[in-house]
Amino acid sequence: MDSELKRGSVEMTTAMLISGTIGWFVLMSGQPVTGVVFWRCVFGALTLIALAAMLGLIDFRQLKPRVVFLSTLGGVAIVVNWLLLFAAYSRASISIATMVYNTQPFMLLGLGALFLGERITVTKLFWLSVSFAGMMAIVSAKPGGGFDPDHYLSGIALAIGAAFFYAVAALVTKLLTGTPPHLIALIQVFTGAIMLAPFTLSAPLPEGAWQWTLLVAVGVVHTGIMYILLYGAIQRLPTHMTGALSFIYPIAAILVDRVAFGHELQAVQIAGSVAILLAAAGMNLGWSLRSVPLFKRAIRPGA
Repeated sequence: MDSELKRGSVEMTTAMLISGTIGWFVLMSGQPVTGVVFWRCVFGALTLIALAAMLGLIDFRQLKPRVVFLSTLGGVAIVVNWLLLFAAYSRASISIATMVYNTQPFMLLGLGALFLGERITVTKLFWLSVSFAGMMAIVSAKPGGGFDPDHYLSGIALAIGAAFFYAVAALVTKLLTGTPPHLIALIQVFTGAIMLAPFTLSAPLPEGAWQWTLLVAVGVVHTGIMYILLYGAIQRLPTHMTGALSFIYPIAAILVDRVAFGHELQAVQIAGSVAILLAAAGMNLGWSLRSVPLFKRAIRPGA
C-alpha cells in the first residue's frame, strides 16, 4: 500500500471512529438538540476556517451565486438531518438510530432516479428489499433498556427522516461537482448557525465547564476535524475503500452504546441491523447478485 493510500485509510478510519462517538457527547451534554446543533455549527465553522486557512484549502473565488445557493440549500438539509438524528438517540438508542440511519443510500437511490434520471437496476432493487426487511425486523422488535414502545417507534421515524435529509444534502452536493468540499461544509455550518440562532440564543445558555467542553468537542472534533479528515480521505482513496471503511462508523456507535449506556441489541434487532448494513455495503461497494457469495452457486455460468 503506497503512502497516499495509507494516509487516506488512517484519515477515513479516524473520521469514522470520531463519528461513532458523537451520540455519547450529544446525550451527555444534556442540551436540547437545537442547542447541540447550533453550537456544533458555531464551533465547527471556527475550526473549519482555522484548519482550512492553515492548509490553504479555501478559495473564495469559488463563491459564485449558484455555489452559495446550492450549498445553503444543502446546509438546511444537513442541519435538519442532525436535528432528527440527535433527537432519535434518546428515543430508540444510539445503536438503533444509527442502524436505521444507514438506509440513507436507498433514499439517495430514489432521489437520484427522480431528479437526476439515474437508473434503478434489479440489483439495486434487491439491496433495497434486503434493507427494507432489516428495517421491518427492527420496527417489529420490542424495545429494551427501558425505552417506551411509542418513543421507540418515534425514534425510528426520526432516524428515517434524518436519512432522507442526508440524502437530500448528498443530492445537492452532487450538483456542486468541482467545488472544494471544505467550502461547501463551511457554508453549510454557517447556514445552520443562522437557522438555529433564534431558538438557541433566546434560551438559557449551557451551565458549567462540562457541558461547554462536550459542545466544543462536538463542534471542533466531530465537525471541523472530522470533515477535514473525511474529505482528505475521499480525495486519496478509491471509492470501494471509502465505502468499506465507512462501516466503521455504525460498529463504533454500537460499541459506544453498549459500553457507555449498557444497551444490548435483541436477536431480531441484530438480524435487522446486519441486513441493513449488508444492503448498504452492497449498494456502496457496487456488489451485483453474481458477486455475492450466496448467489455464486445459484447462478449458472453464462446465465
